[in-house]
Amino acid sequence: MIRVLTLLVLLLPAPGWAGCRQALALGLDVSGSVDAREYRLQLEGLAAALLSPAVQSRLLAMPGHPIRLAVYEWSEPGFQRLILPWRQIGTTADLEAVAATLRATRRAAAPPGTAVGPAMRHGATLLAQQPDCWKRTLDLSGDGKHNMGPHPRAVKAALEGTDLTVNALVIGADSMTSTDLRQTQIGELSAYYGAWVILGPGAFVEVALGYDDYQAAMERKLRRELEGLVLSALPARTATQLHAPVLPGPVLPQ
Repeated sequence: MIRVLTLLVLLLPAPGWAGCRQALALGLDVSGSVDAREYRLQLEGLAAALLSPAVQSRLLAMPGHPIRLAVYEWSEPGFQRLILPWRQIGTTADLEAVAATLRATRRAAAPPGTAVGPAMRHGATLLAQQPDCWKRTLDLSGDGKHNMGPHPRAVKAALEGTDLTVNALVIGADSMTSTDLRQTQIGELSAYYGAWVILGPGAFVEVALGYDDYQAAMERKLRRELEGLVLSALPARTATQLHAPVLPGPVLPQ
């Protein structure tokens, strides 16, 4: 069904239809629970996931209407670092350049707190810079619950009614002595992000059972997010209305 709907979109007449297919902002957790090894696994894992054949094919599926990517890191309320400014992805060379940037990035000193709410707000502010995209998605990775700043439920409430989608990738603890405890921990974290973080039609939580599983989980999530432009998933617009510009969502204060 997704392939059929995607084909219908490709066949729609679109003279003058400006803008990108999807703006995708990825927020990476660099709080105190993330050590140096885990930091590298995140960046290397994201780079490898973007270059995987399945993800590449989806990213480059509609060259006339490309994807735009941005990547930032987050920890406490005052720390969000943009490591990849908005980059339009039109070719394999673009993806290779993004992967090279991620692999060359070195960790900056970051405070230890975990501010999920401000991380969501920062991602929404970034996505407001891309008002002409058909879909705008925040992709937030995290390995712990919020413990500083505005609670994510308050930020989620402020974003209700916008056209943003927020998905999450939760990362379980790498070293727990009991398998049962590990499963309980990731289950609680998934439920937490499911209740307070994800937003929009079709929003979902992906799970990585530790940072060694991060690359595979990121690839699964990107494949799902980029599977196809399904008409019913577009925010309250018909095929004929798609020629009109998309109004930006609210820019929330820092």
